[in-house]
Amino acid sequence: MSNGKLVDQTRLAFQYIEKLYFEVSYLIKEVEGLLGESEEKFIFGRPSGYGITARGSTGLDPNLVSLWLLKKLAVIYIPEEITSIKGGNSTTKFENDPRIIYLRIVLDDKLISQPTVSFGIMYDFEKKNATDKWPTKIENLIGHFEYSEKRVFKDPENIEYEDANLKLKGRLQTINLFDITDSEQVMVKIIAPVLEMFRSLD
Repeated sequence: MSNGKLVDQTRLAFQYIEKLYFEVSYLIKEVEGLLGESEEKFIFGRPSGYGITARGSTGLDPNLVSLWLLKKLAVIYIPEEITSIKGGNSTTKFENDPRIIYLRIVLDDKLISQPTVSFGIMYDFEKKNATDKWPTKIENLIGHFEYSEKRVFKDPENIEYEDANLKLKGRLQTINLFDITDSEQVMVKIIAPVLEMFRSLD
C-alpha cells in the first residue's frame, strides 16, 4: 500500500473514532436530560468533574497499548435529593441506602459482536471500612468497577459483588448500541426500563 493511501486511511480512522465518541457523548447527555425530567430528578454523577470514567493507559507495555483507545466507559446518574455537588464534583454518601443508575458503553471487546450499551441499577451498598477510609463516596466506585470489570460484570443481570472494602448488588440490561437511532429509542429502550428497575425497589 502506498504512503499516500496509508495517510488517508489513518486520517479516516481517526475521524471515524472521533465521530463515534461524539455520538456516545450525545447519548450520555440525552440520557442525563431525560432522567433529569423524571420525578427523582437524577443528576449526572461527577467523581472528578463532568466526564466519563474509563480505564485507560499511555503505557508502552504491549498489554497496555490496547488501552490507549477508550473502548469501555461508564457514567452514573443519582437522585438529586441524595447527593450534592461542590467544586464540580458530586458526593453521594453510603448512608440512607443509596441507589444509582449505571450506564456502561462497550465499543469494542473480544466477547461482543458489536458495540453495546448496558444500563441498570446498583444498590445495597455496604461499606466495610471505617467511614474515613476509601471509598468515601459512591462516586469513588466507578473507576474501581471498570478496573475490576471481570469480577463486577461477570453476571450483569444479577450483580453480587464483594471485596475487602465493600459489597453491593446490581442489575444491568444490555442492548446493541447501534439499535439506538433517535430520542424515541432512547426513551423506549433505556429510560423507561431503567426507571422501572429503579422504582421496583420501592
